[in-house]
Amino acid sequence: MPLIRRALMSVSDKRGLPEFARALRALNVDIISTGGTASALREAGIDVTNVSDVTGFPEILDGRVKTLHPKVHGALLAIPGNPEHDRQVRDLCIDPIDMVVVNLYPFEQTVAREGVTFDEAIEQIDIGGPAMLRSSAKNHRYKVVIADPDRYASIIEEMKRSGGSVSEDTCASLAKDVFRHTAAYDAAIAHYLDSPHATQGAQPPVLTVNAAKELDLRYGENPHQRAALYGSFTSLFQKLHGKELSYNNIVDMAAAATLVAEFEDPTVAIIKHTNPCGVGSAATIVEAYTKALATDRDSAFGGIVAMNRPLDMAAAEEINKIFTEVIIAPAIPDAVLEFLRKKKDRRIVLQTADMRERREPDIRSVPGGFLRQDPDGPLTKGEAFRAVTKRAPSATEADALRFAWRVAKHVKSNAIIYSGIDRSLGIGAGQMSRVDSARIAVLKAREAGLSLDGSVAASDAFFPFPDALLEIVKAGATAVIQPGGSVRDGEVIAAANENGIAMVFTDIRHFRH
Repeated sequence: MPLIRRALMSVSDKRGLPEFARALRALNVDIISTGGTASALREAGIDVTNVSDVTGFPEILDGRVKTLHPKVHGALLAIPGNPEHDRQVRDLCIDPIDMVVVNLYPFEQTVAREGVTFDEAIEQIDIGGPAMLRSSAKNHRYKVVIADPDRYASIIEEMKRSGGSVSEDTCASLAKDVFRHTAAYDAAIAHYLDSPHATQGAQPPVLTVNAAKELDLRYGENPHQRAALYGSFTSLFQKLHGKELSYNNIVDMAAAATLVAEFEDPTVAIIKHTNPCGVGSAATIVEAYTKALATDRDSAFGGIVAMNRPLDMAAAEEINKIFTEVIIAPAIPDAVLEFLRKKKDRRIVLQTADMRERREPDIRSVPGGFLRQDPDGPLTKGEAFRAVTKRAPSATEADALRFAWRVAKHVKSNAIIYSGIDRSLGIGAGQMSRVDSARIAVLKAREAGLSLDGSVAASDAFFPFPDALLEIVKAGATAVIQPGGSVRDGEVIAAANENGIAMVFTDIRHFRH
């Protein structure tokens, strides 16, 4: 249970620093400090000893070397009561340092800035800070090490209660925080150096996931599975009302927000189990919602509704007519929020992130390891849109095909989507056979009372045989979009020509396994 007589402070994040240092001085703790931290403390009227006065060695190399000295690390790593350690520190005139207060150069904030150079990033790699943190954390039975300013208040309270000491349990907790902190810091540096600008798009040689726990979830996909949320999801999707978000809610929210980000026009998507059960675009959000809902009213019950425009009262009143698990919008006026809060369990979520700018990799666990892939980002202008049949699509059909293609990208394979120019009409998802997906999409459209005559269709992957295409023809579609690439493309094109249907190849597949 170390008694704190001497503390070393060197921080980039100066939140609460003067107050903490002043409280330490009131407890008769001497403070050693470096550079900007020492200046900030002196400006606050707090007595400070420079590290260079302790080491007898000046800061050198533009501040790159300040604390890398035996009089610092010997003071941190010596074990009190160890006869040989006691002799050595006495002979070398090393005075103990009981507390280290360090947080690291803002590397992640620096590399997140637009236009930051490689050299600027490299200068934000802290050397002395991690060394002091690790030395103190290794010797945490005898040292107090603090990397998080949010711990200052509780440490002062404990010291006041104990006459200036900190318990071993607290020291151990602080040490764990430190090793997580330094591990995350090193991971951020490695991620930056492994980023596409450094590796020309190669996958990193070591997969490091650096994400702090945001919250524990009630359970995972099923009640017997424990689960938690990690990262910064709740800063991108802020729950304004309703029950806590579930594991399944979060997965569906990501799917819904990513889908509507594909569209420039006001668009609404209704998601169930990560698949869209309806998507609509229109001049207003209420019209877009009405179109999306009409695709599959039954499946929309208990679904997730996302939109790419602010939620207005007209749309809120329509959404309110059926049970919806989660409503997501980039802006929600106070009056609309107050109206929707009348149903206490429904979650209302403000989306603050532009999903078109998100580039997190897709990571999935498998027995013995992980799979990592680049995200299947927004549709690119480089995707082909080439007619391969005798009849090219009309301008109206082309617009409808582009709409259907955007939706197909977000439907589990095998995926077949029938649509008009601005709305989904029938969706077949996740079947073992593409023919079955085509048939299910027709069945869903019929159940919704929607005609497929004159519609268009999209297939997320190529047709291995003409059979699924013939189902699309039978349904009444007049044009189809698909990636192409099958060894039987010729047979499929011939079948399209025989039936007078226009077909477009994109040359890029959007398969969701």
